[in-house]
Amino acid sequence: MINQKLRNTRQFNHVYKKGKSIVNKHIVMYYVKNTENYNRVGFSVSKKVGKAVVRNRVKRLLKESFRAHEEKMKQGYDIVFVARVRLKDSTYKEVEKSMVYALSKSDLKR
Repeated sequence: MINQKLRNTRQFNHVYKKGKSIVNKHIVMYYVKNTENYNRVGFSVSKKVGKAVVRNRVKRLLKESFRAHEEKMKQGYDIVFVARVRLKDSTYKEVEKSMVYALSKSDLKR
């Protein structure tokens, strides 16, 4: 399964402006249909969440949660996951549960 990364600000802003969003207590997920037949994903963690070590841990949790569920997803979307501040104190299971909720609510899961 090919999953590319959203890399530049223009790509992220396109998803923020044109996409739909799902919010829960740990993450905000934005998604929009793209012209490709694969998903492109980006992760955003603000400095409000914590210093670099904390932000990197949060990104690792988000990436691993996404990786665990990517085979069960519809293809052809740009997706951005934005970490909320309370995510820094969360366990992997809580992050995964929040991500599954967001993916199910958005109808991106097959």
